[in-house]
Amino acid sequence: MPLRWPGSGDAAAVPPSRQANPDGRMPLVEHIRELRSRLLKVLLALTVGSIVGWIFFGPVWKFIERPYCKIEIHGRPAGALYGSKTCALFVTGIFDSFFLHLKIAVVVGILISSPVWLYQLWAFVAPGLYRRERRWTYLFVGTAVPLFALGGAFAYLAMTRGLQFLLGLVPNGAVPIITINTYLGYAMAMLLIFGVAFEVPLTLVILNLAGVLTHDRFRKWRRMMIFGVFAFAAVATPSPDPITMLLLAVPCVVLVELAEIAVWANDRRRARRPSPDEGLSPDEAAPLDLDGTDEPARADRR
Repeated sequence: MPLRWPGSGDAAAVPPSRQANPDGRMPLVEHIRELRSRLLKVLLALTVGSIVGWIFFGPVWKFIERPYCKIEIHGRPAGALYGSKTCALFVTGIFDSFFLHLKIAVVVGILISSPVWLYQLWAFVAPGLYRRERRWTYLFVGTAVPLFALGGAFAYLAMTRGLQFLLGLVPNGAVPIITINTYLGYAMAMLLIFGVAFEVPLTLVILNLAGVLTHDRFRKWRRMMIFGVFAFAAVATPSPDPITMLLLAVPCVVLVELAEIAVWANDRRRARRPSPDEGLSPDEAAPLDLDGTDEPARADRR
């Protein structure tokens, strides 16, 4: 017996795209064309955002430089070591200033254009996902971006502490020469490490939704997870001072505990839901899902 579109009484009720493409498939050439089109849109948005970042380089650099300007080395402001009233960073190459502008512009462009490239990525992938998988993607994107931003905020707070500790190790009489590229590399490393670390709890929740990680297993490995968070914070942070480590580890432990609550609630909800195989004999087939909940959403792309 042929399957009909859910809720349809005849072939006329089936959407035209489904009639023309019942399997929701596309030729490889069409996939490549669509991918090219979306990549061009992403590159255009990234270019526009980078131009904005280049124009507003001054305020952006002041914001990035502020943690360094707050520190004191042997009781004196960072710039006082070089006879300057303000904090001072060094340029050692002719093209260093140009590449600094370029790096800042690209980073700002990625941030500004993030709604565009996130949407283009979603628009390309979503039609091939089941509805349940799309819900997971909504959860991931809607939570991953704020968590990464929260990690970046903690990284910004920790940068001053880390720099204070590292430069405080400079012997008396020695003058540290901090280049702009060195400082920018430190700032980007802190941002990336904190941002990625704050995504770990979300990964645990996604694994639970996929049926890989249960609450029983989570509870059994909780202590090891917390120990792993502190070990990662101790190793991953560029500065080995305890304050920076705690600024990374403590929020991550709190997020892991919140993730455990979400895993526990999802397991309870899953346990209350009846299994589709309940009451069937081992030789009896499970009923087909004809309501479209697990049907791929991919239809004829245009």
